[in-house]
Amino acid sequence: MAPVLVFDLFGTLLDIASLRDAAAAVAPDAAAFVASWREKQIAYSFASAIMDRYETFDAITGHAARFAAAKHGLALDAAHEQRLVAAWENVRAYDDTVPALEALRSRGATCAVLTNGTPVRSAAAMRNAGIDGLIDVTLSVDTVRVFKPDPRVYTLVTDHYRCTPEQIVFVTANGWDATGAAAFGMRVAWCNRVGAPAECFGPPPTWTMRSLGELEAIAFGG
Repeated sequence: MAPVLVFDLFGTLLDIASLRDAAAAVAPDAAAFVASWREKQIAYSFASAIMDRYETFDAITGHAARFAAAKHGLALDAAHEQRLVAAWENVRAYDDTVPALEALRSRGATCAVLTNGTPVRSAAAMRNAGIDGLIDVTLSVDTVRVFKPDPRVYTLVTDHYRCTPEQIVFVTANGWDATGAAAFGMRVAWCNRVGAPAECFGPPPTWTMRSLGELEAIAFGG
C-alpha cells in the first residue's frame, strides 16, 4: 500500500494569518482580531461537540467573529460578518504546502484532507489556494455532524480507505488535533512551525516537524 497522508486544512495547509487582509476592513489591529477569532472558533467547535449541538463550521465561524468583534470593541454588522466568513475561501497556502504535496505525489503517495470546514467552503479554499489538484479526496465533518477531535471524524478516513488507523499518516499543525488522531491510533506528524509547547494531555504525535518539507522522509523512510 502506497503511503496515505491525510492533512488538516485550515492552519496546516492554509495559513490562517492571511485572514488579516479581510479583518483589516473591520479591525484596526487585524492580527489581534484574527487571533481572537480563531481561538473562539476552536472553542465553539469543542463546545458544539460536548453539547451535542452541531452547527456548520461556517456558522461557528460567524459566531466567533461576532465574539471577537465584541471583545475588541468593534461594530460588526451582518454584511461584514458574512464577508469575514466568506474570506475563508481565500486563505493562502503556506510556502511549504505546494512543494511538499508535489514531492509526495511524485513518489506515489496519496494525499487527502480531513477538515472541520464545510465541503463547499473547503473546496473553494483549496481551489483558490491552488492546491485542489494535489488532493485526492476531501472529507468533511459535515458527514458525521461533529467536530474534531471526536473519534467519529477520524473514522471517516479509515472507512474511506478501508484500512486500520495505523496505516494512515495524519498531518496537522494543531496540537489538539494531533492528540485526537494519535488517540484514535493514527501515526501523526505534528507540524509545529511556531515552536509551540507539546500538549500535556493525551498521546503524543509520532513525529514532530517544523515544516511540511520533512514529510517526504517520514512517509518514505528516507
